[in-house]
Amino acid sequence: MDIEQKQAEHIEFFVKQASALKGSALTSVIVDATSHPSLFAFSEILSVPNVLELEGTENSVYLDLLRLFAHGTWSDYKSIAGHLPQLVSAQALKLKQLTVLTLADTSKVLPYDQLMQELDVTNVRELEDFLINECMYVGIVRGKLDQLKRCFEVQFAAGRDLRPGQLGNMLQTLTDWLTTSDNLLVSIQEKIKWADTMSESDRKHRKEVEERVDEVKKSLSLKADVDFRGHEEIYSESGGVMDYEEDRGRPKRRRHPIG
Repeated sequence: MDIEQKQAEHIEFFVKQASALKGSALTSVIVDATSHPSLFAFSEILSVPNVLELEGTENSVYLDLLRLFAHGTWSDYKSIAGHLPQLVSAQALKLKQLTVLTLADTSKVLPYDQLMQELDVTNVRELEDFLINECMYVGIVRGKLDQLKRCFEVQFAAGRDLRPGQLGNMLQTLTDWLTTSDNLLVSIQEKIKWADTMSESDRKHRKEVEERVDEVKKSLSLKADVDFRGHEEIYSESGGVMDYEEDRGRPKRRRHPIG
């Protein structure tokens, strides 16, 4: 069973639980959900009306806690820890895993120094063990640990819940991309049309050149034929002259005087 299917099943389970409970009874559901080892998405639970009703009540800190797990990081937690319930070890682990997903979404090459600072890890061995055992083995990220360059090269990372307003930004980005794609398509079509025009022009020019070549060949052939016939006539006339010369070349009889 892949991670997406597991997520869907866990989300459905906790949504049903949250929908059936109210008030302080929801706190245990929120703690269980944020501690679950295979759950990394919380927006559906966060959107349950009963959960949203915690706003402004004595249990509103659990609503804030759920929002932290939906969108925040370990550093965010440290900055507001005094206003939130104390995390159990499973929750701390989960929030650090989610922090890696957030970092992997912003960059595909994560320096060890940055990761150790964001995760409160003191040495490289501890960091690499965490990335291997708690992230890659779980299936939320895939990548390569480069000890020489001291970085984690991300090849895949599971997505987190969208922050409020983030969907609008994504839609705007997609709209801009579509506009750019349309303009590029128009430019390509114009270049294809220009290429077709040039191809037709080249075809016509090639045809004209071939026709000129044929004309020159015909002209040369006709001239050669005329020259050949002229030479035949000359040879015929020369034969007559030679007959005449032969007559002139015969020895003549001499007349002897009468004694």
